[in-house]
Amino acid sequence: MIRFMNLAVTESERDSLLQVILQVFNHGIFINGPELTEFESEISKLHNRKYANGVCSGSGALLYALKALGIGMGDEVITTSLSWIATANAIASSGATPIFADVDSDLNINIESIEKLITHKTKAILPVHYAGRVCKIDEVLKLAKENNLKVLEDASQAIGASKNGILAGSFGDVSAFSLNPMKVLGALGEAGVVLSDNKEIKERIDILRYNGTINKESCITVSLNGRMDTLQASILLERLRTFTNIIEKRREIAYYYHKHLEDVVKIPLENEGEKNSWYSYTIMGEDRDYLQKYLLEHGIETKIQHPILMPEQIAYKGSKCIIDNAQKIVKQILCIPANEKITKNEQDYIIERIRRFYGK
Repeated sequence: MIRFMNLAVTESERDSLLQVILQVFNHGIFINGPELTEFESEISKLHNRKYANGVCSGSGALLYALKALGIGMGDEVITTSLSWIATANAIASSGATPIFADVDSDLNINIESIEKLITHKTKAILPVHYAGRVCKIDEVLKLAKENNLKVLEDASQAIGASKNGILAGSFGDVSAFSLNPMKVLGALGEAGVVLSDNKEIKERIDILRYNGTINKESCITVSLNGRMDTLQASILLERLRTFTNIIEKRREIAYYYHKHLEDVVKIPLENEGEKNSWYSYTIMGEDRDYLQKYLLEHGIETKIQHPILMPEQIAYKGSKCIIDNAQKIVKQILCIPANEKITKNEQDYIIERIRRFYGK
């Protein structure tokens, strides 16, 4: 079976990770240890940001970022309809109402639909850089400025992606990343990070991620514990040194798929100035469900990411949305194996089977 995602730690990486874990065991500072401070410094420097807050997960990163922006009860936040449900849940958990925009053929948020959804209650736009591809962020920022709105980038799937040389997560008022094991830069458990250039936002999140307390005792706002463990920070710090190599490998794999599949299915080509990080390689084709079944029968695991649009989830039924294009696209998308551990022979076999399914 060719797995969609291979999360096993390679033998070559195991020794280096064991060494950094042992360092944490030796100093014994498992919460707020020196590795967390160093990771925050390195990740902010990479993105040319002033501040970083390591947190418990990508969901936590989104929630704390929203609350740090002052988003809450009575506010509306416009986001895409096509994302993992954590995006909408973070908005709702902040007390605000998620409003769902349509998507374009690149699977990212549609600008025209955002414009139509803005009301006097709208306080922020939350675009998602879907599957490792930077959205039309310049247009989002322009629209936000014209309407005095904040921009929170959900870059959970896009660490290492860039547009015109600027990394995803470097554009908005604040940005949130998921760093769980499935991501291109992943911990060995749950982790996330918030980036910003605003000292007040950084200090606010420091409080929010520690049960709303200052000086470890005085609670000044309602919140829950959401700190990043030192062990996860040490792993991320070590992996940060080599994750650009992983992205380059994924790019090589993606281009090979481009070359051999572009005449068979719709593929996620990059526009000028874009560099995808290829969190997943998403094709769009007719008879998607039959294709997925056919590939599984021939030992190829695939994934539909994400099969239910967020406004069509039970929890968000009746939400305000524009989803005409998204409803068509979600019936066609299929992610095929494209992680950095896939072999050339495996990739050739996947290509052969897809082409055979479509009679090519």
